[in-house]
Amino acid sequence: MKKAFRIKKNIDFQEVFKKGKSVANRQFVIYILKKEEQEHFRIGLSVSKKIGNAVKRNQIKRYIRQAFHEFKDQVDNGKDYVIIARKPTAEMDFHEIKKSLEHVLKVGKSFKKMIS
Repeated sequence: MKKAFRIKKNIDFQEVFKKGKSVANRQFVIYILKKEEQEHFRIGLSVSKKIGNAVKRNQIKRYIRQAFHEFKDQVDNGKDYVIIARKPTAEMDFHEIKKSLEHVLKVGKSFKKMIS
């Protein structure tokens, strides 16, 4: 995941929280904000200290980034996504996290239909 695809600044996070819409399932809350001037999507990650130690939190963030990397052709471009991990993610492996993210993105209508 390139640096250009990440949200790092607090002001960017706050804009997504205030103006974006949120969708959630038991594992994740995702705030989605349309940015028409952007040609690609950006993601911001928030994993609370309540979820685990630094090693666990970084592992969850790596899993989420990898899932988005694999979804890059299906996720709508021109949007900012802020992903907040909830407590159940601490016990999940990569494939469960990926499936859960796919579900919540479909609920938020940010997942393009697969043409088969």
